[in-house]
Amino acid sequence: MSWWLWVVLGLILAAIELATPGGFFVIFFGISAVVVGLLDLAGLADAAWLQWLLFPVIAIAALRLFRRPLLAMLRVSEPSKVDSLVGEVAVVAADIGAGEHGRAELRGSLWQVRNVADAVLRAGQRTRVVAVDGLTLDIRPE
Repeated sequence: MSWWLWVVLGLILAAIELATPGGFFVIFFGISAVVVGLLDLAGLADAAWLQWLLFPVIAIAALRLFRRPLLAMLRVSEPSKVDSLVGEVAVVAADIGAGEHGRAELRGSLWQVRNVADAVLRAGQRTRVVAVDGLTLDIRPE
């Protein structure tokens, strides 16, 4: 295969990597194709069988050596976890009986809450969030 065909194949494979949400697999085969093309251009890999042998060997070696460090370098931080409201202080908006639902203010917003305590929660009373069930907060007196 001519050297420029290897380079074109490498550019096509690199474009496929950019167009797909893969995990950096195809790019190493693209790089390998460009390297084989350059080796052919330099006269170091003239035989077709050698080019076709070098192509997967270089790609798999590069994949094994560089993929994990590349992913680690691009992953600036771990994905952020959903903010937990458990343990936060909420202020009851209106009286809530034991086991009943009501509203409480937390972080400047009114939330749907459930009183999981055995006593009535009074308006203005400070409570602690003990669990989150969807958009409903379970609260107890502080």
